[in-house]
Amino acid sequence: MKEEVNEVKGQVLETIATLMTTAFGLIAALAWNEAIKTLITEMVGKGNDLTGLFIYAIIITIIAVVATILIARLISKPAVQAVRIVE
Repeated sequence: MKEEVNEVKGQVLETIATLMTTAFGLIAALAWNEAIKTLITEMVGKGNDLTGLFIYAIIITIIAVVATILIARLISKPAVQAVRIVE
């Protein structure tokens, strides 16, 4: 019974840590969102709202794809290396 309680406590703490990490990630993403939008507005100008939105969407898509590829590479398991038997 005590082991089950400790296991549940561990799962709760792990879930809380995951939620907090996700929340900080969201806050950082929102900050970057505003920074990139402001940069594009400065570069393109306020009169070209649609152009700015498309530029913003393209930039964010490229960043998301590159980040996804890099993260996938970082967490992937290392390839199995061939073993040579020397006699």
